[in-house]
Amino acid sequence: MKKQVLALSLGLVTLVSFGQKKELKSMEKAIDKQDFNGAISIGNSLQGSIGEADEKYQAKYYFLSGQALLGAKKYEEASASFNKLFDYEEKVGKQRYSKEARPMLENLIQSVSEKAISLYNKDKNYNEASKYFYMTYKLSPKDTSFAYNAAISATQAKEYDKAIEYYKELRKVGYTGKEVMYFATNKSTGKEENLGSKTQRDLMVKSGSHIKPVQKTTEGKGAIIVKNIALILKEQGKTDEAIAAMSEARKANPKDLALILNEAQLYIDLNQMDKFGELMNEAISLDPNNPTLYYNLGVVNTNQGRVEDAIKYYKKAIELKPDYADAYMNLSAVILGKEKEIVEEMNKNLSNFKKYDQLALKQKQVYKDALPYLEKADSLNRSVDTVKSLMSIYEVLEMSAKSKEYRNLYKSMQ
Repeated sequence: MKKQVLALSLGLVTLVSFGQKKELKSMEKAIDKQDFNGAISIGNSLQGSIGEADEKYQAKYYFLSGQALLGAKKYEEASASFNKLFDYEEKVGKQRYSKEARPMLENLIQSVSEKAISLYNKDKNYNEASKYFYMTYKLSPKDTSFAYNAAISATQAKEYDKAIEYYKELRKVGYTGKEVMYFATNKSTGKEENLGSKTQRDLMVKSGSHIKPVQKTTEGKGAIIVKNIALILKEQGKTDEAIAAMSEARKANPKDLALILNEAQLYIDLNQMDKFGELMNEAISLDPNNPTLYYNLGVVNTNQGRVEDAIKYYKKAIELKPDYADAYMNLSAVILGKEKEIVEEMNKNLSNFKKYDQLALKQKQVYKDALPYLEKADSLNRSVDTVKSLMSIYEVLEMSAKSKEYRNLYKSMQ
């Protein structure tokens, strides 16, 4: 009796395997005829029994399913089927179909990513670009930069909910955005060049055309992601959520300068300059030799009418960066701003000649104080504004030669 049961069981396995073999053959023929939906239908009928099939049939099933789904443009499902094939053949230790399937998947990923890039750069169709970037990411989950591009594209398309969804997924998978770049110095030009990959860089060094191989890691995008989420929430009118998102990130990284600056920018957008100033001071405590931070504090104090504090911060920015054209320009503007009250007093004392003359001398002194900073700004970054302002100051200070020079220069710029 036991022998009969065994014989029947073996017969059943043989029949199942024969049926699967026949169905897989039909599936293969349908693919050859480009009847991809028909092949998918046959594949669906095998789903329940394929787990019991021989190794070679299971592998072939995943391979054919991937091909059929690819032909039907069901790209994510095709990718999933190919990846099941790779995992399965690695598990059983036999590579029957993976070698042929890998180029198919790689070509698919390249095709979809190229479509995304074209939609973004050439067609400016950010909504569709976002979909294709995200599809590329789903096809190749290790390439998280495509999910980042999807979020950027969705933001451009004003698909804010979708953008936040993508950004949150990036944070969930621990995306940093850091990249390793491979450089070497070109012997003929003496310039350092980015050679794309370690393999290429090492080949160029080995050939003798390049020397001094180095690698550099780019800054991460974690802070940028948090900032973008907050800015999107603000754009949607969700101010409290925006502040909460930024605060959450700050709690996890309280000394992250980029996050502090991003939160500061958020408060500028919300016109909460007091809070912005607090964060700038916090940033300076972490990076006391950063001229941009002092410049920003100069702007804050200027807008809040704290003239002497503004002057102090602009001078500090210049001390740290002697060629800081914007700091020179703003410093001269703050000093010239003192003229307003003097002019108002002059207008009140038109008949009081003694008082008027005293105020006129005071006005000239303001011009003299501002002049060296404005001249420096002009020398670093000449514009119509710097030339016009200097022309006016030279006239008031009765510097005839300079006044004539800048009047002619101003006319030539019109």
